Amino acid sequence: MPNRKTEQLLTRCITDHKEHVYRLAYSYVKNKEDALDIVQDSIYKALTSIELLNKPEAIKSWFYRIVVHTSLDFLRKQKKVQIADEETIESFSPGAADIYPDIDLEKTLDNLPLKYRSVIVLRYFEDLKIEEVADILNENVNTIKTRLYQALQILRVTMNDESATEVQ
Repeated sequence: MPNRKTEQLLTRCITDHKEHVYRLAYSYVKNKEDALDIVQDSIYKALTSIELLNKPEAIKSWFYRIVVHTSLDFLRKQKKVQIADEETIESFSPGAADIYPDIDLEKTLDNLPLKYRSVIVLRYFEDLKIEEVADILNENVNTIKTRLYQALQILRVTMNDESATEVQ
């Protein structure tokens, strides 16, 4: 049975980081409703397994890990059934050339393999330290550093290729 203080820590963590947690889930699923479902499932999982938390000071990375794993589980289930929403269909329809570099970055991030995208999102969009990213993804710090370097290389090459194509 978890103690009251740990439950309060979890509640504070959830309320203090609700926007970050939602953004993290959204970065995986790219759908508002699915991201909200993932956040809700993650909160439920955290509350029902709080007794498994060994170090209350690591509650943030523990909860983020739950969100990441819940998002990945959702994506695995979705691979079996792919339903395209209007936004996705529109993204494949031919239209005017995209001149907004941040949208190019978003599309490039979406095309990164999940192991690289997770590191980039957690490190730069959630502003977590390398050690926290390693803890959340349950990986060695050196593995995270390597993946971060490789992901940045892929992004750099991809973004350079896209900008070179636009110039021609």
